[in-house]
Amino acid sequence: MKQIIVLACLAGMVTLASGTAMAETINGRAGITGRLGFLIPADNEAEFGWGNNKTDTGLVGGAGVIYGIDGNWAAEADVTHSSFGSDTGDFNVTDVSLGAQYRFRVPANRRVVPYVGAGLDILISDYDPNDGASLHVDTTLGAHAKGGVDYFVTKDLALTAEAKFVLAPDADITYQGLHTGDFDPSSFSGTVGIRYFFN
Repeated sequence: MKQIIVLACLAGMVTLASGTAMAETINGRAGITGRLGFLIPADNEAEFGWGNNKTDTGLVGGAGVIYGIDGNWAAEADVTHSSFGSDTGDFNVTDVSLGAQYRFRVPANRRVVPYVGAGLDILISDYDPNDGASLHVDTTLGAHAKGGVDYFVTKDLALTAEAKFVLAPDADITYQGLHTGDFDPSSFSGTVGIRYFFN
């Protein structure tokens, strides 16, 4: 019985060691990511002609793909959706994000892989005012900078945590073609999630 327990422990250690050895690089590997967290929108308090419109912290979630170009660089694409309230109504922002990340090389026996990244964002915004008016918010192009860390549980599965800043110009809010205000889709978000690599 003792020999079986010892063999099982050794097998488990070999499995963990092999998973850890592959944690530092995703070179040539493709994966998917799912994430959920909070979003702090830019202060829009003075952007509306009809008075204050202070925005609240909201939820953000989404999914994406990642591909390791080499030992340090990876390309990624994400689509996230955030919802948050304000003094005058509710906002929804869909962020289509394209970018690259630099992954820091760590010793082969480490599970933790920190990274930084940057890229472009297409911000598709929607506004639902409390008075029921039908308002249109323009789509804008922005940029992001982010940093995060992956913790490899196995060779193929990693837990991830990320902080992201999005900077974008104001989007016009119109009612029947007339400009009625501006919306700043810039934001800060913090998320946690899971990455799974297929190869």
